Amino acid sequence: MRLKLRIWRQKNAGAEGKFVDYNLDGVSEDSSFLEMLDLLNGQLIDRNEEPVHFDHDCREGICGMCGMVINGIAHGPKAAITTCQLHMREFKDGDSITIEPWRAKPFPVMKDLIVDRTAFDRIIESGGYISVNTGQAPDASVIAVPKSQADRAMDAAACIGCGACVAACPNGSAMLFTSAKLAHLNSLPQGQTERFDRAVLMVNQMDAEGFGGCTNIGECEAVCPKEISLDFIAMMNLELLRGNLKGKGKR
Repeated sequence: MRLKLRIWRQKNAGAEGKFVDYNLDGVSEDSSFLEMLDLLNGQLIDRNEEPVHFDHDCREGICGMCGMVINGIAHGPKAAITTCQLHMREFKDGDSITIEPWRAKPFPVMKDLIVDRTAFDRIIESGGYISVNTGQAPDASVIAVPKSQADRAMDAAACIGCGACVAACPNGSAMLFTSAKLAHLNSLPQGQTERFDRAVLMVNQMDAEGFGGCTNIGECEAVCPKEISLDFIAMMNLELLRGNLKGKGKR
């Protein structure tokens, strides 16, 4: 398979970036998208050129590292998968593919396709935890969790924090990510003590990071590799309202 690649290249956070064109031959349709980039980088290194820098780790759709926009779509044209799970059989011989990093103010480009997503870490640090006393872990059956709550918590906890929701949203909103991280704790009995503080603190931190607001366009849900539901945003808005009325989230 022969491809025409148009890739965003940027030396560092302070440099001005640009698209650079590459022709790549010998791509197997059975290879993953990241393996295709590995093939390109091997050829660039052989020519003593700078390889394309991109985030990756597990390459199993779990870690959320491999974020990039492929032909205008976060993670590429196939729904409910990460970039590392995208295979070249989704493309045709002679195709032109444009590859660029997430585009959002709170995700500054560090180099080529790599962006700084530590804003997500700070949102979680602000309230995405449960305070417990240290000591021996209790038996799993000590606290009964109704199945409906357990299922909702698991659905929310599926979020891998890749940032595709932010990259796809015209407003650069992190509402889907924040609501998922909030909901998986607020859905469980163990998370009730800090429930409303958590909502106020995490939303306040999200706003402080510079993410935009949600206008229910739905692009976030459409590109989410774990199919996180917009319903969690509605749940978070209700928790936020209750928390503000109770005067929570003050430190």
